[in-house]
Amino acid sequence: MSDYIRSKIKGGTYFFTVVTFNRTPIFNDAFARKWLRTAFQKIQQKRPFKIIAICLMPEHLHCIWQLPKEDCDYSTRWKGIKGLFTKYFLLNGGKQGYRNKSRIEKREAAVWQHRYWEHTIIDEKDLVNHIDYIHFNPVKHGYTNTPGEWPWTSFHKFIQMGYYENFWGMNEPQNIKNMKTGDD
Repeated sequence: MSDYIRSKIKGGTYFFTVVTFNRTPIFNDAFARKWLRTAFQKIQQKRPFKIIAICLMPEHLHCIWQLPKEDCDYSTRWKGIKGLFTKYFLLNGGKQGYRNKSRIEKREAAVWQHRYWEHTIIDEKDLVNHIDYIHFNPVKHGYTNTPGEWPWTSFHKFIQMGYYENFWGMNEPQNIKNMKTGDD
């Protein structure tokens, strides 16, 4: 068992990678994307946080959150999002993976991997690198030639804000090569 301790900084900004069970591409389906959006919205209403950047891939997602000034509890938020999504998804006809004995005994669905990757953003350069990583992800995985071709990303918002040129990301940016992101 790992002795890993997650970073907890009140008002912190965090990068996350969250993966589906056995990397099942459930988010190829609009049905699943709808329930994920609903779960995010309901948890944000109960426990606010700001989504700075996000990209939803077929079997995982990356996002950067900023938590409120006196709050460092992203774990409860992720538990809520994953739990609500799973509930809505399965109740409305979504299929889960094979549940082993442990998952059955713990009454756990086989929709998400148990853990997620978390990285605390340490400064502006780190934030820029992770935003770029998130937006380049569809190209990295071979789904598109440019980030702008991928519909389920905050890249389009960043274009509108003037953060990127329209054809940014045709080649992998130097600042994101060899980053550790939980996307392996």
